[in-house]
Amino acid sequence: MRARIRSGDADAFGTLFDRYAKSVYNHAFRLTGDWSTAEDVVSLTFLEAWRLRGRIGAEGGSLRPWLLGLATNTVRNRRRAARRHAAAVARLPPPAEERDFADDVAGRMDDAARLDVVRTALAALRRPEREVLALCAWEGLDYTAAAEALGVPVGTVRSRLSRGRRKLTAALEERSRDGARDGGRTDDRRASVNRLAREGNR
Repeated sequence: MRARIRSGDADAFGTLFDRYAKSVYNHAFRLTGDWSTAEDVVSLTFLEAWRLRGRIGAEGGSLRPWLLGLATNTVRNRRRAARRHAAAVARLPPPAEERDFADDVAGRMDDAARLDVVRTALAALRRPEREVLALCAWEGLDYTAAAEALGVPVGTVRSRLSRGRRKLTAALEERSRDGARDGGRTDDRRASVNRLAREGNR
């Protein structure tokens, strides 16, 4: 498979996509919290994989860690681009009138309650901790594979994961306490918190 992909075999690359696209998508969503952005990341990741196929080693195991590493870098690049865009927009003069989007946002809040729990908890983490947690806790990579995906030493993966778990647990506990004061959504939010905590503490 590695040799075929290195040589530009389209069928082999199609097999690679079929095998790992879902995994890349799930990883991208956990890093971004946005379905549409995750879909874009999948496309960009496999375009980058095709461009860099010549760098694939002749020997080795699954290419999943390599693809997840590319996806992680793609998310980073998109965030940098978004920050540059936001800075450019901030320099523009304000419009004469601004539409109030409060009603639109309020209408979506109920449907996005679970996602809000996840986003709030993950927002407490630094980007490196969030990346390691996504790879190890949710994608199931071991320390060595996660280190390969991120291009860092195994010890760095261990320390980032340890810090990320502590922060995630604290954020989830705080969110759970907030949910207890939140009326009808309490049970749903508590269930989401407990599920995410279990995944983050594996």
